[in-house]
Amino acid sequence: MSTTKNPRAASVARTGERQIQIERIFDAPRERVWRAMTDPKLVAQWWGRGNRLDVQELDVRVGGFWRFVEHAAGNQHGFRGRFREVTPPSRVVQTFEFDGMPGYVCVNDTTLHDLGDGRTKLVVVTLFHTPEELEGMLRSGMEGGMNQSYAALDKLLASL
Repeated sequence: MSTTKNPRAASVARTGERQIQIERIFDAPRERVWRAMTDPKLVAQWWGRGNRLDVQELDVRVGGFWRFVEHAAGNQHGFRGRFREVTPPSRVVQTFEFDGMPGYVCVNDTTLHDLGDGRTKLVVVTLFHTPEELEGMLRSGMEGGMNQSYAALDKLLASL
């Protein structure tokens, strides 16, 4: 499924009719990756692919709400969800919804694996409501945008 040749790019694989799995290794300890993913000031530096990102809310607890607005090419793109499970510094389960497609909610189950050598393996299992929603997400360019954000996260992790 991954079409990019970049060795640092995340791998994206279909693991079911309504499910994909994303994997990516970061050259940073798990606690640092967790912090970069849960501290609003740090999230604002990488999540938006290098574009300005307003972290309007990031309440990382069970039942907590998150909302980000990315500013790109004169447009605003809003994203939001709720946290279902939070186990620092290793796992978070949350919903994900794009303002441009209200009602199409997927669930991301993210696990950070400590590789024991100062690196962390990120594994995200995303469950969609229908196979068509999965296909729509893959066609949306999410893989490219995700890899741009992960490249920005690499730079941030190196500077912490």
